This record gives sequence, structure tokens and C-alpha cells, in this order.
Amino acid sequence: MGLPKASDLAKLSAKVAIIGAPCATPYPGIGPYCAGGPKAIREGMASNAANLMHMDFDLGGPIFPDGKVSAADCGDLPYDEKDPAPNRIAIRSAIRSVLDRGAVPIVVGGDDSPPIPVIEAFHDKGKLTIVQIDAHMDWREEVDGERWSGSCPMRRASEMPHVERIIQVGQRGLGSARLSDVEDARKWGATLIPAREVFAKGIQPIIELVPAGSNVLFAFDCDGLDPSIMPAVISPAPGGLSLWQALEIVHGVASKARIAAFNLVEFVAERDTEKQGALLAGRILVKVTGVAVRQAAKS
Repeated sequence: MGLPKASDLAKLSAKVAIIGAPCATPYPGIGPYCAGGPKAIREGMASNAANLMHMDFDLGGPIFPDGKVSAADCGDLPYDEKDPAPNRIAIRSAIRSVLDRGAVPIVVGGDDSPPIPVIEAFHDKGKLTIVQIDAHMDWREEVDGERWSGSCPMRRASEMPHVERIIQVGQRGLGSARLSDVEDARKWGATLIPAREVFAKGIQPIIELVPAGSNVLFAFDCDGLDPSIMPAVISPAPGGLSLWQALEIVHGVASKARIAAFNLVEFVAERDTEKQGALLAGRILVKVTGVAVRQAAKS
């Protein structure tokens, strides 16, 4: 995208920090199957580099409306696929540094487990609303003994005192969720809005669930989108959201609440088709960057 690099988070001056998290806690026996995601998505965004100050019709103006590039690429965090605990610590520490500098972290995965340490990093930043866009609900207690993998983020989030609200959008088809997981989520107070309901009722009911002035963390799984437009996922499920439904959810939430963080995860580069998925993921990140810097300018 042509953004300036910021390798030292302690000196970060940008309003938005884009951080690659190739791997946090891989499934036992599978390994970091999404580790190539951040690199592929960066390549999908590369065409923006020469046009940062041009008109972006999705944003109604340039990505950076004040003429100053106010986002930075903080590179990819290191990881060890055989020892996930330090991976989680590295992600949590990086997000803490970004938050301490007053910036909005945009985390690019990587599998679906990085949101757990990202959410943990907000433990003393006030109450948090999570908006998850995902084909799956991610409420498993554990998978093969692992409690921090990509099937568990919303379960782990529900255990964090600072998480006030979980809104889950786009679930569909058969997946790993058990009936008990659904019961536990609803018992905790999570709101589930399956993809079928989104198509039937539109996105406005989702926006109305977000309190005005709240801090919102987006957990955006690429498989929340329909596989016809996003093929680069591990478990494609027909009937997913369109690009405009997803972007209008982001825009609608941002119109009444603050985007505190954005996680885009589970991009499997090896499954992409002619790099179309990477281009689409990059478009989403450009939109979120533009929205976040506009919010920061008003704060």
C-alpha cells in the first residue's frame, strides 16, 4: 500500500498500525496453514501505493483525507509453530504498544487464533463490544486439548471481564459447533445473526445492536464472505456475505461507535484464485484504514 514502515512500536506516531500475525496457536497436528496470509494480502494492496491521494469512491474521498499518510505498516510478528505460548505473548505485547501510542491496530492473519491475544490486550481499556463476521461461531472449549486455537476465540473472549457484548454475524451450514456451544453462547448473552437472517432482514438490525459511543473490535474471518468472491479460506461455505454487506456493516458501526481494532484472519494464500481473494481482502483493509483515520481525526 506504500505505507511508511514502523518497526519500533514504542515510537509509533501513526493513527493506524497494520500488523501481520501469521500464526498464534495452530491446530494440533496441522501447523500454520494461514501463515502466508499477511504477505499475500500486502501484495494485493500494492496497487494502491501510487494512488493514496486519489479519489476513493468507497470512502467519498482519499484514503487519507487530510493529505497526510497517517497509517504505518509495522511488519509481521515472528512466530514458532511448535511453541504457541510465546506467539500469543508477542501479539498481546505488540497490541499493547499500539494502544499505548493511541493508535488503532489492524491485525492481518494468519489463522483465527490471533484475536484472542488481541482482545486480551484491551483488558484495562474499558468495556469492549466484539462484532464477529464469520461462517463459524468459534465457541469450542477446546480442540484436541488446545483451548487457544482458531475454534475458540469467542469462548475465550466471553471469559474476559472487559468484553461486554459479542455480536456474531454470518454463521451458516455445518461446522464444528455443537448444540452445547450454541446454548452456552446464548446463555452468556451473545447475539447470533446467521447469514440467512442477514439476507432476509438486511444489516440494519446488526447496527442497532451496537451501543452508540462504544468501543468495537471487529473479528473478521475471510470465510464470513461468500466463497464465490473469497475462495482463499480453509472451509468454504456457500451463502456468505457480499463485499458490500460486509463493508456497510463496518461503515454502519463506525457511524455510531469507535472502531478500536480490526482483525482480518484465516486467509489461505495457497487457495486463492488468480489473487482475487487477496485483492478483496486488501480492499476491506483499505476501507477500514480510511474509516479509522477519519474517526481519529475527529477524536
